[in-house]
Amino acid sequence: MPESTYGFGPELRRRRLAAGLTLDRLAALVHYSKSHLSKVETGQKSPTPELARWCDTALGAGGALAALVPERAVSARRSPASHDGEVWTLRMHKGGSSRFESTAGQQPAAAGAGGETAPVFAHDAGGDARPDTGRDAGNSLALDAVGPRAAADAGGTTLIEASRAVFAQFRRLGQTADPALLLPALIAQTHTTEQLALRSGPRTRRELLVLAARFAEYTGWMAQESGNDEAALWWTDRAVELAEAGDDRHLAAYGLVRRALVSLLRGDVAHAVGLAGHARDGDAPPRIRGLAAQHAAQGHALDGNYSASMHSLDQARELLALDRPDPGEPVIGASHVPDVVSLYTGWCLYHLGRPQRAADYLARETDRMPSHALRSRTRSGVRLALAHAASGQVEHACDLLRPLLGHATVVHSATIGADLRRTARILGRHPRNAAVRDLSPDLTAALTATAPRTTPR
Repeated sequence: MPESTYGFGPELRRRRLAAGLTLDRLAALVHYSKSHLSKVETGQKSPTPELARWCDTALGAGGALAALVPERAVSARRSPASHDGEVWTLRMHKGGSSRFESTAGQQPAAAGAGGETAPVFAHDAGGDARPDTGRDAGNSLALDAVGPRAAADAGGTTLIEASRAVFAQFRRLGQTADPALLLPALIAQTHTTEQLALRSGPRTRRELLVLAARFAEYTGWMAQESGNDEAALWWTDRAVELAEAGDDRHLAAYGLVRRALVSLLRGDVAHAVGLAGHARDGDAPPRIRGLAAQHAAQGHALDGNYSASMHSLDQARELLALDRPDPGEPVIGASHVPDVVSLYTGWCLYHLGRPQRAADYLARETDRMPSHALRSRTRSGVRLALAHAASGQVEHACDLLRPLLGHATVVHSATIGADLRRTARILGRHPRNAAVRDLSPDLTAALTATAPRTTPR
């Protein structure tokens, strides 16, 4: 038995007997089989963090059981603090795969799916872009199509408005497209916006640098959605650098928020809570601090700490209520969720072993999302199906999941894929259920299509 789970089985049995519960009754409360729980109690099976949290809730252990089986952190190589002087190459293949890599000896950061690739352009963090000279120049992507400084200055306002419109279109496209396919264009657009800024007057330069930072941050999000955390962190760092160059010091706090999310997905809960808390308690605008409080809440939920999680959600709601967004500026964070705190409340309640309450929140917020927000609606819908499956409503979960499987293969989200795999494991406990058997072929196909991509190193 792993060291982290030592003592869980005997402690579970002790608390179950003290509560006067049979194995049958506890199995019904946590929706696991009696035989599985028996093997966990006797040490024949190791408990998952999720099972530990749910038993903790069912037995009112106040986090004591959950603490015995913490999330297993996945080690990550921290991206460099500065990228000055680094040269990176984006290589794109006609089959659709792409690869973003350093030419100075660093490991490559995948922009998309793996495969044989052909070089496209080289990007110097110092500001130059040039075609890769090792291949046909006809394959290169022109990035530096801007006129003299005077032209950029004269059309500064129009240029900023047009660039913001491009960003809005990318975010809309990101709701319906495979993120790996968007990454090459996003990388190019980030560079183009930075170059436009460097050739503009002071005021236009600042605004365009901040917008370039937003492009870089969104590139990081799409990299994360494609399943590459390393590239996500690299682009998050790049976004912070661009924002600071544009005299916007607040995006550094949002960089902490993004890092907290990656840490949560990797299972490093303590690090995530620390990063989120630092961003929440700083001097950033209310929206960034509110988003940080949400991630802190999710971290506390993964630790089985109900009161700390709910307190952080209350903080998030109070901070986001103070937000006074500029209608001319892109929204930081989710832009298609009417009440993001309620959505996070549902997810936290799921982590805390209260799936039925979680489903109530998730159903309400999913229904309120706009129809064009395919990625957001699919992610929330799959989590809703997961909550219903975990609460024993297997047929309803299958009904909810069926129309979402096709969408999941289109948007190809790493987070949606992870939730599909969680749902499939729960449904797999009910092999004789007719709804599960009927859904199985389509679910298997969706799991295959959304499986983590492997990228050559």
